[in-house]
Formats: sequence, C-alpha cells, structure tokens
Amino acid sequence: MERRDFIKNLSLATAAPIFLNGIPINLWAQSSALQAAASTANNDRVLVLVQLHGGNDGLNTIVPLNQFSEYYNLRPNIALSQTGNRKVITLDSTLSDKQNVGLHPDMVGLKQLYDQGKATIIQGVTYKNSNQSHFRSRDIWYMGGSYNENLEAGWAGRFLDKEYPNYPQNYPSTDMPDPLALEIGSAVSLMYHRNNGIPVAISINNPEQFYNLIQEVGNSALPSALESTYYGQELRWIMEIEKKSDPYASQLKKIFDKGSNSTSVYPTLYNLNAPNKFLKNPLAPQLKLVARLLAGGIKTKIFLVKLGGFDTHAEQVESYNASFGNHSALLFHLSSALKAFQDDLKLLGVEDRVLTATFSEFGRRPESNGSYGSDHGSAAPMIIVGKHVKPGIINNNPDLNNLESGNLRMQTDYRQIYHTVLEDWLKASPEALKATGFDAYEKVDFINNALTSSKTAFVAERFSVSDAVPNPAFDFTNFVIQSPLDTNVKIDIYNSDGILIKTTFDGKLQTGKNTIKLEISDISAGLYQIVFNFKDTKITKKVIKKIL
Repeated sequence: MERRDFIKNLSLATAAPIFLNGIPINLWAQSSALQAAASTANNDRVLVLVQLHGGNDGLNTIVPLNQFSEYYNLRPNIALSQTGNRKVITLDSTLSDKQNVGLHPDMVGLKQLYDQGKATIIQGVTYKNSNQSHFRSRDIWYMGGSYNENLEAGWAGRFLDKEYPNYPQNYPSTDMPDPLALEIGSAVSLMYHRNNGIPVAISINNPEQFYNLIQEVGNSALPSALESTYYGQELRWIMEIEKKSDPYASQLKKIFDKGSNSTSVYPTLYNLNAPNKFLKNPLAPQLKLVARLLAGGIKTKIFLVKLGGFDTHAEQVESYNASFGNHSALLFHLSSALKAFQDDLKLLGVEDRVLTATFSEFGRRPESNGSYGSDHGSAAPMIIVGKHVKPGIINNNPDLNNLESGNLRMQTDYRQIYHTVLEDWLKASPEALKATGFDAYEKVDFINNALTSSKTAFVAERFSVSDAVPNPAFDFTNFVIQSPLDTNVKIDIYNSDGILIKTTFDGKLQTGKNTIKLEISDISAGLYQIVFNFKDTKITKKVIKKIL
C-alpha cells in the first residue's frame, strides 16, 4: 500500500478528524532534513488560486449580452433577466459588441474591481477534448497536462522544485524560511506534488493552532494497540515527519502573530434567497487568513483556496426567479470575498505582491436541463484580479450559434494562462518554466509589468462626451455622456478668458448612455468651454451662445 493510500484510508478509519476553527488540517510536505539553504527566488510576488469546485456555470456568471436571445432560448428556466431590480449588471458599456457582457446581479464586487482597473476576464478557457469527469478534469488542471496524459507531479510542484532545488532537505533556509506553498483546507492537492511524490506544500487553517497541534503530535506516544501493526508503522512515520516540522510550525505561528487584517469587511452571509447550506461564505475566511499571513511577511509563493458547490445539475436557481438560489449565493461569496480581499491587501500595503486567479475543472453546457440546472460542459471564463493586471475582456463572447457537440468552444488553453502567470508575474526561470511544459503554449497578454503605472487611464479612457447639439445654441444645448460606471459628474462653464461662469450640473450618471440638457439662457453671447469633471479625468467641449 502506498503512503498516499494509507493516509487516505487512515482518515476514513479514525473516529473523527481533527478540526481547527471548523476546517480539518493536515501536514504532508516535510522531511527529516529541513535545514538552511539558499533559494533561487528573486522577488516577493505571490499567486493566489481560487478553485471553484464542481464546474462553474460560466454563462450565468458572465452573460453574453450581444447574444441575449440565443442565451435565453438555450436556458429559459435558468436565464437571468435584462430588466427589473435583479437584472444583469452591464460590465462596461464601452466594450465592443462582441465583448459586451453582463455580470450576475450578485457580482457587484467584481464590477467594482473591474471599474478600479483591477480585474480582467478571459473567455473560453479549457483544454482540447475536455474531460467531463470532475475528478479526471480536476487532476488535468492540477497536473498541467492534456486530456490523455497521466502525470505523477503537478505543475506547481514541478515549478517550485526547480525554483527551490533540493527540497525538502535544504529548507527552511535563511532566504526561504516559509513553506513554498500553502493550501487552505484538509489535504495537499496533486497540483503541489513533485516527481518523487513528496509535495512542496502544507495544508493549514489556523497557524497558531497548527503550531500547537504539531507540538502535541510530535510529543505524543504511539497508541499501544497500533505499535505492532502495519498502520502503526505508517503512523509512526507520519509522527516522525511531524516532529521534524517544528521549524515551519514555529515560523507560521510567528508570521500569523505578527500579521493582522485591516478594516476591510469580509462578507459572512448571503442575505437573499438560497438554501441554508449555501448562505455562509466559506471563501472569505480563507482569503482573510492569506491576507493576514501576507501582512506578516510570509514568502510563500503559491496559495490555494477553494469554494465548492458548483456542481449545479438541479436547483441551480429558484424556480420563481433565476437570479436567486444556489449559484447566486456562490457567486456572491466569490465576488464579495475577492473585493474584500483586494481591499484588505491595499490597506495592508501588500497589494503590489499579489495576483489572484479563479479556475474550475470545467464549465456547464449552454442548454439547461429540466431540473432548473445545468450539466457538465467544457469552456468557461477565468477571472484574474490584481493591481497589476491589464483590465478588460480577453477573447470575444462564446458563439452560441456555433457550439461543439453542444458545448462552448475553446478559445484559450488554460496552460497559456499559467505560462503567462509563471513567466510574467512570478518571473519563472527558463528551467522552471520548461519543467511545467507551459513554455510550449503562447502567452496571453494580461500582466502589466510597468508596476508604477496608474489605473486612472483605464477609467478615464472609457468616458466619452458628444459634441453639443444644437451648437450654436440660444437657451439650451444637449450632450450625450457615455459612462463606464455609475458615478458623479460636475459640469462647469468657463468663458473665453478661462473664468468660471457657473456650475450648471452636479449629479449622478448611470452606467451607459446619459443625456444631459444644459441651460445657457442666463449667460451672454460668446464662446464658452464646457468642462465635464469625472472622477480622475476631465473632458472639455466648446459651445457658442448665439444672439437670437
């Protein structure tokens, strides 16, 4: 019996798992020679992966507004609405028709991140001949392989094995005192396994209790009933490994105690209609822990957090309103937790270090089923969040009139995205990139390496103001303002000498097209500049006031 199988069986045989703050905790990735050695890492950037377990329905997450009729006809019992209080959120009215998308109404947080220039959406992500099995497809994403490959190691394991040679013997070290990778939860995924089967990660929930657990396990005796059994031998092996885990346990506790969270409010509950088991936000506390560790100075390179429940074959939505239900709660948890996490990182002063990316083993089919749900599909969107992403939409909306065996067609291979993240964000060495196999896939342009650049331009460039009509004018003139978001505008009138005559409008704009009527009957004839003051930008237009 392999030790991986033993550990799995042992967890089933024990009376009860060990829980820390409600989440089980295990240690898997240590060795007997965790001593100092220099690492090759040369930056403090980290990657946070958010796994949407179960296969997220991408079409109800990112709605193709340019094909809304086709979208609705394919899934009339679960389709979201373009009208009413619970209508889809128009992401960006300045996008081209082929990229015009709406967000699920519970994804306000993602809309805010996008408007801040901190989010990009990549449409149509999967791999060739997408497998429809949860377990197989999940392992393909973990191992970084193709549909017909079976790799013993995961892509992150291969990457970190090259960047941090001689793991685990030479770690912790002075240059890398922290775990190479962390997974929040009960076990370490295949993604972190190396070719020799020893993962490069540990799984935790609360570092302080993790430290106490390691102390207790390392100092406790083997139960006498197990001493002479095979399971006793394997348990002794685990206990010896955990005894030698003290350096990481102590370091994690130190970082946890040193770190803190900001005033950013992490959401706890979905307050609308959904089954009780979906109301609590399980993602927020995981991201909150990651933020605290980052604030404490942790050098860990890759974090993995998870949000489950996306296998929505039935009752994905409430029968009376498709904008409520299981999937709605999950998307609220995702969107609001990502927003709180990014706000926390900013307030903690570590926003420059972090890139966050979502992934799911597959999407759902465009056509809904008769149970108010959706079945296993293929391509789905990925969401990338961070201060240094190039905000926007990558690829056009999926073509709902050109499906492949009833599924959305692939536009981007997931390995293209990982190639981009490793090379352009984590600055992978050529050897480490080659070890993943991602170097064979063309990169996608979504990382902004000009780290001093501002997001102001992204917001400013999406505002537009039409010329005045009529012009010349006597008592009034009209402007059409195209706004990418709900915001305020102040409109000032200056004369030809640059002197402010009056503020003629100070109010709110809605996302999209806004028509503004300006009264000019009370000013004298002449040439005037009309200055539209938006957040972070100004636009100037000219108007001639004529004599009647």
